[in-house]
Amino acid sequence: MSINWNGVFPAISTQFNDDGTINYQSNARMLEQLISDGIDGIIALGTIGENLSLSPAEKREFIKHTVETVNGRIIVLSGCAENSADAAAQYAQDIQDTGVDGLMLLPAMVYRGCEQETLYHFQSVARATTLPIMVYNNPVTYGIDINLDMMAVLAKEENIVAIKESTTDTRRLTELQTRFGDRFTILCGVDDIALESILLGATGWISGLTNVFPQESVALMKLAQAGRIEEAREIYRWFMPLLRLDTIPKLVQAIKLAEQIVGRGSENVRAPRLILTGDDRAQVEDTMRDALANRLDLTKYNLA
Repeated sequence: MSINWNGVFPAISTQFNDDGTINYQSNARMLEQLISDGIDGIIALGTIGENLSLSPAEKREFIKHTVETVNGRIIVLSGCAENSADAAAQYAQDIQDTGVDGLMLLPAMVYRGCEQETLYHFQSVARATTLPIMVYNNPVTYGIDINLDMMAVLAKEENIVAIKESTTDTRRLTELQTRFGDRFTILCGVDDIALESILLGATGWISGLTNVFPQESVALMKLAQAGRIEEAREIYRWFMPLLRLDTIPKLVQAIKLAEQIVGRGSENVRAPRLILTGDDRAQVEDTMRDALANRLDLTKYNLA
């Protein structure tokens, strides 16, 4: 199955009104801004999208609205995070005909399966849909490493075509390429090892902070892929304090606050998440203040 899931993919937030309902107009504005800024695709209903805080009906309506808003201009992938294999397979079937380009599939939530159970979960969803699937491997958060031997099993499923690699161990990128060649498209899923991952062969970057600074993200990717390493490092050094926000426990609240600061959205979240206060809020505000005060002039890189 052929795909072209390369480039910069913000994992978009789900925007909420003050009363907790989904703000579809705000999400549409955010999508238009991101597309204008040159991103290659988006992940809807991922971690930043607060997938598990939405009802089943809301998830299906949100992805339908997202696909309709994008209207084929960029790639749209949907997060698929459910508590059971049956529920995940049903979600995949329900959105299959919306025009979405594929799934980012997570292991079953709540119950931490063993290797055999995790493989069963991924196989069940893959066999229930014709949509291409990206495996989201994040053992730090979800407690199970979808290791090389497991990927060898999943390689037998034609529509499992990519992996979002979030082990934080950059050696895994080389191991995946050595064992599987170009069988899987590899995307970096950890913001603060993005440059390292691109240089080691990741052709995509799924990120939270690209929502806030998409132009810098696109520039970093293009420079790194062009071998203009010193210029890429200049952007990366400026970016690093911001990218660290993607690795903290309250990353969703931090990224949504950063979006609000630059006028790209609201910090509203759904409980049990609460908006940041105290030192947590000050950390994000201080980091953003420094970044905006020292923002680079991207025109000097002549990337147009």
